[in-house]
Amino acid sequence: MSSALILVIVITAVALVFDFLNGFHDAANSVATVVATRVLTPLQAVIWAAIFNFIAAFSGTAVAQTVGAGMVDLHSVTVYVILAGLIGAIFWDLVTWWFGLPTSSSHALFGGYAGAAMARTAFTRGFGHSFEVLIWSGWIKTLLFMVLSPFIGLVLAYVFMTAVYWLFRHSTPKKMDVYFRKLQLVSAAAFSYAHGTNDAQKTMGIITGVLVTTKFLPGFRVPTWVIVAAGAAIGLGTLSGGWRIVHTVGSRITKLRPRGGFCAETAAATSILLATAVGVGVSTTHVITGAITGVGSIQRLKAVRWGVATNIVWAWVLTIPAAAGVAWVSYSLLYSAGLDPR
Repeated sequence: MSSALILVIVITAVALVFDFLNGFHDAANSVATVVATRVLTPLQAVIWAAIFNFIAAFSGTAVAQTVGAGMVDLHSVTVYVILAGLIGAIFWDLVTWWFGLPTSSSHALFGGYAGAAMARTAFTRGFGHSFEVLIWSGWIKTLLFMVLSPFIGLVLAYVFMTAVYWLFRHSTPKKMDVYFRKLQLVSAAAFSYAHGTNDAQKTMGIITGVLVTTKFLPGFRVPTWVIVAAGAAIGLGTLSGGWRIVHTVGSRITKLRPRGGFCAETAAATSILLATAVGVGVSTTHVITGAITGVGSIQRLKAVRWGVATNIVWAWVLTIPAAAGVAWVSYSLLYSAGLDPR
């Protein structure tokens, strides 16, 4: 077995570990609302979410194309760049999981990938050339949706909640909950599907980028085995759960009832599927948090715990630069050890 193949296997394994942690870290996105409203038990919810996360991995590869070849110039990428980028993303995911903060695994991956690529460019061409490795069209689209997707989720959730209150204006809250406890099974499935189709593709993009960089693939086309592996990893990660973050998303932002959970999940799924359709990797964490905030604010602004929401926003802001910083340091250590010569 050649050294190049061994390296590809190792980095693919690290990428799948990240994918597992993505599912683990973002389990809160898929199950927090349905657990918080007590429609499903935690175990039932993660099994339900894991199934749809896995199925969704086969829905397309547009996001994988953007992540793997649309944000960083592949001519400046080596397998060690990808390895350092994954280390940065995994590190930030574990730190924010420990503190129970629902940050974006997606943005951690983007930041780590960019930070490692910029570090290599700085070492090989000079620090002033660091940003030349970035493909700005991909970054502009991603950063735009970083702001738009949670806002769309918030607005849609607010609109859906308004419509629900109007349609059921003659019903008692208890009667409403009877209907929406059933409907939330559908909305939870839709959101888990949306989460899987967007997030699993990011790992597909990274693994395919490794295969292209090492010449095991002639062009950027996601192999079937990569789709299956990424879908399985994110599904298993979701099945493992991330209960610290479930608590933050499901109960600390605002109090949820089945009707609110249905509206939040439906709004978030719509926003994510829209982004996936145009090939943009978005943060499912950001979107569901925005949607839950929209649901809470329709009652009254004080129903939203804005202190918790503010902490979450700060964690969002720090995610890309923090992951990029860790990836930069990681690549610097690999380069200093002579593992990625010019």
